[in-house]
Amino acid sequence: MIRKFDFLIIGGGVAGMSYALKVAQSGKGKVAIVCKTTLDEANTAKAQGGIASVTNLEVDNFEKHIQDTMIAGDYISDPQAVEQVVKGGPAGIRDLVKWGVNFDKNEKGDFDLHREGGHCEFRILHHADDTGFEIQRGLMEAVRHNPNITILENHYAVEIITQHHLGQEVNRRTAGIECYGAYILDPDTQKVDTFLSRVTLMATGGTGAVYATTSNPNIATGDGIAMAYRAKAECKDMEFVQFHPTVLYNPAETHPAYLITEAMRGYGGILKLPNGEEFMQKYDKRLSLAPRDIVARAIDREMKIHGLKHVCLDVTHKDPEQTKHHFPNIYAKCLSIGIDITKQMIPVCPSAHYMCGGIKVDLNAESSIKRLYAVGECSCTGLHGGNRLASNSLIEAVVYADAAAKHSLQVIDGYKFNDAVPEWNDEGTMSNEEKVLIAQDMLEVGQIMSNYVGIVRSDLRLKRAWTRLDLLYEETEELFKRVKPTKDICELRNMINVGYLITRQAIERKESRGLHYTVDYPKHAYDQK
Repeated sequence: MIRKFDFLIIGGGVAGMSYALKVAQSGKGKVAIVCKTTLDEANTAKAQGGIASVTNLEVDNFEKHIQDTMIAGDYISDPQAVEQVVKGGPAGIRDLVKWGVNFDKNEKGDFDLHREGGHCEFRILHHADDTGFEIQRGLMEAVRHNPNITILENHYAVEIITQHHLGQEVNRRTAGIECYGAYILDPDTQKVDTFLSRVTLMATGGTGAVYATTSNPNIATGDGIAMAYRAKAECKDMEFVQFHPTVLYNPAETHPAYLITEAMRGYGGILKLPNGEEFMQKYDKRLSLAPRDIVARAIDREMKIHGLKHVCLDVTHKDPEQTKHHFPNIYAKCLSIGIDITKQMIPVCPSAHYMCGGIKVDLNAESSIKRLYAVGECSCTGLHGGNRLASNSLIEAVVYADAAAKHSLQVIDGYKFNDAVPEWNDEGTMSNEEKVLIAQDMLEVGQIMSNYVGIVRSDLRLKRAWTRLDLLYEETEELFKRVKPTKDICELRNMINVGYLITRQAIERKESRGLHYTVDYPKHAYDQK
């Protein structure tokens, strides 16, 4: 079946929905949001801490936020991208409020601002400790009430369509690659339909699920990055995988692990060993409020030194009622496994959390493939550089969704649907044995990435990951060619592609910088072998 939408959006988090609302109000055509599961199961909904924006001009300003972002990114960040996001932040917040998102306010009626690691001022807007959930809720209501937006849940994007599908040879040196839409798997018919578009936006989120332990939902398999990479789009900074220093250590839940927000350290939480001894003073003068890469490596080292499976975050010295008020969901979650955080320390460990790299885009959020835009975690705008500053991701998604909407609305009249695109060839079948192999291979990808391409790396570990992933790639591509596409095998392909990209770009960076720390090119004074 062939379907036509002027604006095709793959992914339904804050990035995809912000863009959809912007282009839908233009009246320039039909808009579709394609989600691999349901609209509420996006990475956005898992974000606890908040969204960063300069709002208190009495003490804060754009220059301070820009400087904090550049420092956290180890000065790899693109200054133009940083300036665009920081200066566009207040307008982005106004858009979210207009769409129905609620942020906590103080008794004066001003935004109740938090401070997080790496920020020199209080500039984090939040909604208790479930800010992402509140943003997702507000935007979902807005898109569902917009008659110009079609929402297709539980539909899976298999590939984006380019000249390659018209029989032309396309490689990384091919000039003028264009995107004509995507092949989408319909869960009801189990057939791959052809979705033609004039403009396509990738908003598929992150890559956390390629690791054995992650704070991301299981759907974060890097689909958008992998599809764009296979279509020969440029992908950048994939070596910079952010590991959140503090997820709840709970062996019963590894995928996704429960996030203990950085705002809890901003609130006054102190990292300690299980015996109560503090340790961050050995690693950074900012102690528990140091940027995430430093904190994650410090925890990783302490766990290895002492043979621990976790360290602890202590808020028992804070007022119990205030703790319960600020972090009601974390309090309830910990209580459900027998931990009262007002009386007991919280067991925490690092976990794969955020991809700072992705599909390289310009200031208009357009990729190296014409008519293909990327926004949110699947994109590499240059904002994050070597390490994302806490709470910069949600505001980046809103600001770049606005930039993508403005640019695509300016140029869409020059684009037509490409009716020469062939329908998908869906010959083939899959046996139960093959399904078992796919499940096993997914586990193996997670183990390879966590063991060899984790917080601390080495040339030997990266080479071993490369070799293992190459073997999995060959086996999976051979299988994919002879079976009907299913969500599972497509996710496995994408996970392998993403793992390969992370590993390759980690091998290419011959230094320790930002989130990429290798013992063969150490930058820091302390040794973490």
